Amino acid sequence: MNWADLNLLPASTELFMLTAILLILLVDMCLSDAKRGITYGLTLLTLAICAVVQVSTYTPYPVYAFSNMFVADPMGGMVKLAMYATTFAVLVYSRQYMTERGIFSGEYLALSLFALLGMNIMVSATHFLSLYIGLELLSLSLYALIALQRDSVQATEAAMKYFVLGALASGLLLYGISMVYGATGTLFLADVAKAIAGGSANHVLLVFGLVFIVSGLAFKLGAVPFHMWVPDVYQGSSTALAMMIGAAPKLAAFVFVLRILVQGLGALVADWQGMLVILAVLSMAIGNITAIAQTNIKRMLAYSTISHMGFLLLGLIAGTPEGYSAAMFYTIVYVLMSLVGFGILLAVSRAGFECEKLEDLRGLNQRNSWYAFLMLLAMFSMAGIPPLVGFYAKLAVIKSVVDIGLVWLAVVSVVMSLIGAFYYLRVVKYMYFDDKQDNSPIVVRADMKLVLSVNAVALLVLGMLPERLLMLCVEAMKQSLNAL
Repeated sequence: MNWADLNLLPASTELFMLTAILLILLVDMCLSDAKRGITYGLTLLTLAICAVVQVSTYTPYPVYAFSNMFVADPMGGMVKLAMYATTFAVLVYSRQYMTERGIFSGEYLALSLFALLGMNIMVSATHFLSLYIGLELLSLSLYALIALQRDSVQATEAAMKYFVLGALASGLLLYGISMVYGATGTLFLADVAKAIAGGSANHVLLVFGLVFIVSGLAFKLGAVPFHMWVPDVYQGSSTALAMMIGAAPKLAAFVFVLRILVQGLGALVADWQGMLVILAVLSMAIGNITAIAQTNIKRMLAYSTISHMGFLLLGLIAGTPEGYSAAMFYTIVYVLMSLVGFGILLAVSRAGFECEKLEDLRGLNQRNSWYAFLMLLAMFSMAGIPPLVGFYAKLAVIKSVVDIGLVWLAVVSVVMSLIGAFYYLRVVKYMYFDDKQDNSPIVVRADMKLVLSVNAVALLVLGMLPERLLMLCVEAMKQSLNAL
């Protein structure tokens, strides 16, 4: 091996994170349950240090490591920072909830960091093998996290469903990758792109491989018709883990899709663009329409996630830097909204009670007007109502498809957004216009209340000043794509 090609500096964040995980596991072995806060503090400290290292090693151009199988670029760096912040928020929100149910353990914290490490690898991979390694590290960690509630039949069933269907999706992805390798003779994304552009690749075999790859990617995003796992896993998992599944992994999945379809298979845009149009329309339609019939709020949020993935795909369909930037912006905004929605469910839940049904939110404004207001911000933003940032996120991706002449697709997305507004506003109706059925006080830790409040108010602030975040996405995307 040429040690000069190894170049560990671009992967310093990942190496530090791996070292920290092993140390946290060793420390946790020596602690009793009463001292679990030490492990928790070390985990949050790890996330903070990772963010500092990420910023300190930032470069405005791509830097490669591990013989060009790993890249540190502006797009990956920005998404990683968003993932650190998201994971930090998830752990803060879930601490009280998990403690009350006896599952706040060192394993939970370590597996959360292992999942984040897998996401980091997915975001920075430039080789199909490293992409797959990152994906499997994330997936296996999530399977284990969902199954942490060993006494819960629902959680065990959800973990099994996720594992079986995830294995099927991984098989589809691997089969597609093998076809791409057979057609191009390489697994490096840049070399695959060169082979396709140079005309030396077998086009028929490439298209067959592309179909399998898109199917595998659609499963990871939760897009229709590969969405069947999303509502079952959300409902069966504990609320804290449903939040984890629906937050940071979506950021990693977005970059994962972008690396493969744009960096590796960008020359086949005419082929995968049509596939994504079908996935987007079906996801928006089935996600929004089916969500209307749900009485379980976690299932409703699951179908909401499916519809949001349809909107996310609009930016990728555009096939332009502006479209990719809009999709990146949309993904970050979706994660912020999702965190607030699930955070309120965690706040309302307590020992012996799960806030899972829409009726559980009845009269929330009478019980705690602040949390009702935060949930209102999340629901209005998800519905795309100005001046919340969700409106500008939808506007950005819809504009990207209008710019390439797909006006009909923009019209469809607007109609689907109007349909989706119904079930979001229904949540607001339950909170503000129905009488409360539960008089129990809502008691949460001060750190959760602070982070949740900042998270929700950010939806309003970013809605009034969206340009800064959008420009960061545009610049990061431009600098990364220009180097391809």
